[in-house]
Formats: sequence, C-alpha cells, structure tokens
Amino acid sequence: MNHSNWTPALFASIDAKDADRFLSYLSDDATFRFANQPAAIGHRAIGEAVDGFFAAIGASRHEVSTVWTPGDAVICQRQVTYTRHDGSVLSVPFINVFDMAGALIRHYSIYIDASALFSPAPQAEARAMQPLH
Repeated sequence: MNHSNWTPALFASIDAKDADRFLSYLSDDATFRFANQPAAIGHRAIGEAVDGFFAAIGASRHEVSTVWTPGDAVICQRQVTYTRHDGSVLSVPFINVFDMAGALIRHYSIYIDASALFSPAPQAEARAMQPLH
C-alpha cells in the first residue's frame, strides 16, 4: 500500500481542525506524541489532546514536500505555519513519523520545535525590548 497517497488528506484534517476526521487515520490503540509532550494513548486521549491544541491556535497550514515510505512506516518532512489567535504567524520545519498497522497509524510522532508558538510574537518582543523615553 502506498501510504503517501493519503497524507494530504490527513494534513487537511489537521488544518481544518477536524479531530474526528484526524482520528479516522489512527488505530483505536494508537499513541500520539507532539514534540516533547507526554504521549496520548487511544482515541479518547488523543482526541482531547488534539482538541486542546486546536483551541490554542488560530489556524495551521501544513506544506509537505517529502514523504518516505520505508517498510511499515511513513515519514513526512517540511514546514507548518501556525497562526496565533492574535493574528501573528510562526513557520517551523517538522518531521512526522507514522508506524503503520495496515492502513492506520499505530504510533504518530511529531518532531518539531514549537517552543516559540506560545511565546510572545517577535514584534511584541522587539517593542518590549526598546528603551522607554
């Protein structure tokens, strides 16, 4: 099976903030880890984690340039652009690794440095660092 064919639809479900559609790509006993956060296990825990993340951001847009499918794994690389609730944006590279169980993802790992996502936007930081007159 060529797993890379469904990756655009998977990322579209994320960018649409559609947790139910996102979960349809995962096995019932899947594990999901976003960066250095604790892993969520099973649809209920993953759905709660994903819904919480979706609520914390304004929007996301994934641009996937490369997909590898070695054996029972799928590896996706490129960039995601997050829009914060204040309208500022952050673009960062990412790599996702999916360990597959047939047509479903059994282990979903996101390798990303999103530490700046919930930090003040660069413009606010620059204003805050200017001397007072």
